[in-house]
Formats: sequence, structure tokens, C-alpha cells
Amino acid sequence: MRIWNALLATAALFAIGLAPAHTQTFPNRPITLVIPFTPGGSTTIVGRGVADKMGELLGEKIVVDNRPGAGGTIGTRAVAKSDPDGYTLLLGYTGTLAIGPSLYKNVGYDPRKDFAPIGMIGNAPNSLVVNPSFPAKTVAELIAYAKANPGKVNFGSAGAGTASHITGEYFARAAGITLVHIPYKGTGPVLTDLLGGHIPMAFAPIPASHSNVAAGKLRALAVTSATRSSLLPDVPTIAEASLPGFDASLYYGLAAPAGTPRPVIDRLNKALRDALASDEVKRQLGLDGTEITPGTPEDYAAFIDKDEKKWAGLVKASGVEQE
Repeated sequence: MRIWNALLATAALFAIGLAPAHTQTFPNRPITLVIPFTPGGSTTIVGRGVADKMGELLGEKIVVDNRPGAGGTIGTRAVAKSDPDGYTLLLGYTGTLAIGPSLYKNVGYDPRKDFAPIGMIGNAPNSLVVNPSFPAKTVAELIAYAKANPGKVNFGSAGAGTASHITGEYFARAAGITLVHIPYKGTGPVLTDLLGGHIPMAFAPIPASHSNVAAGKLRALAVTSATRSSLLPDVPTIAEASLPGFDASLYYGLAAPAGTPRPVIDRLNKALRDALASDEVKRQLGLDGTEITPGTPEDYAAFIDKDEKKWAGLVKASGVEQE
């Protein structure tokens, strides 16, 4: 027993000695950035752009790992349960850290307790787009039309419980109208049916809708953020068009598992902020319509708390909780 206790004591002292050494040499092997959605979407564009530049700045490659499922909560939960050593990171997103915890009854993580925020990346609004045959040419006209035709206006989303779905429910509630939700399996199928005139309107990421708006194949009535998008500068926000205070921006950030050493978090935050200040990342994220908003880990922690409270109320009001 004495020998065993001595071994335990030696191991404990060895571990204590390793902790500072680990943070001083971090990183000394590749880092994995989990993006909890399928490849090809805005989350991957943002995550990969940031990861490539951060890897260059840190001197170690950051490997992007797409782990989709259950609205992004599967990959998010995996990061929450991974080792807090700085080598497994999460691309945080409104859908997973603000909507998912209220949408799913057993999401398996707490956005406040299970993550160590690294920093904010930025935000990107959705666009409210309609088929050109739809009679409404403004948000006010859309609201008036929906009030005159209750329950007869459909809107498409990328799927039940997605940010585009909850945004539609938020819009309907704020406008005092009834819209019928039509869920699809992704943004692509939504836009296909919208272009074909099978649905009259949808909430879609601006990069996905932008080319069709520019070609006149879709009409953009508004964007869902508090400020106008650089990709659609002539399109008003919903707030300025008709509903003051409306803001349904989708925010991105980086987070690590709770318990990750603070020196590691600080090193990653510096690399993130330096990456976001670089011309290539500004250009790449700008093409995706992302407005860059860097900050400290504390800034991001406070934002996660605020954003989750906001969307939790919207999810509850919409009655769309999932199993």
C-alpha cells in the first residue's frame, strides 16, 4: 500500500509538472476543428477559412472534421466530451449553442458549462426571398398579404428546427401573421422549389440566394440582421423595413471543451484575432457575407449566454421542440 501511495504521489507531481510544459509547447501536433454540419455550407466556408490561417500562424495544421447530425448537436456534443487539451475545437454556431439546447430535450451539453469560449468570428444574416410571381414586393406588403390570407402563405426552411425555420417562426410571431412551415433537407432543395414556384418564400443564407437575386430569379425583400449585408447593400433589414428590433443574425465563434488551460485559450484567441485581421480571411469571409466581429473569450462567453436566452424564448414560443 505504501508503494502504491508513493506511486500515486509521484504521478500527481509528474502531472502537475507537465501542465505548464504542455501550455508552453502548445501546439506541437495538428489540431482538429469540428464543424458539426455537412461540408459545403457556410459553416464550412467560415470554419475552413479561419482554420487554414490560424494553422499557419500557430505553426501546426488545423484539420477540419465535418460531423453532421441532429441540427449540429452531435458534433457539438462530441467536442464537449473530448479532452480539454486544446487539440479538439468547435466551430460554435447559433444553431448549436443558442437554438439546439432548447430545441432538443436531451441535447447532451450545456453551452455555458461544457465549453471554454475562445472568441467570436462574426455573424451572417439570412435573406427573406420570394419567387418573383409572389405579389408582395416589400416586407410590409408581405405582412399585409399574409394577414389577408391567414394560413395560406408557405415558407421553406432547411429543415425542422434549423435556424432558417426558427427565423421564420420568429418573423411570423413578430409580424402577427400565420405562416405554414415547409421543411426541406437542406438549403439547396428549398431554393429549387422556390425557383420553381412551388413555395412562395423562404429564409435562406445570403451566399446561397445571392446569385439568383442578382439574376432576377428571386426577389430579396429583406435581410434578417440588425444591419444591412455587404452582399446585398440595397436590401433593407427586416427591422428597418417593418419590424423594429428584429434581429436573427447567425453567429460563429470558436470554443474548446471546458477545462482547457487558460494559456492555451489565450494562444488560440490571439491566433484567431490575427487570422481575422488578415486580408485573405477578410476577403474569404466577406464573399460569404460574414461580418467579422472579433473579441475576447469573455466577450464570446457573454454573447453565448445572451444569445441562448433569446433563442430559447423563440423556440418555446414556436412550439417546435424536438425529441
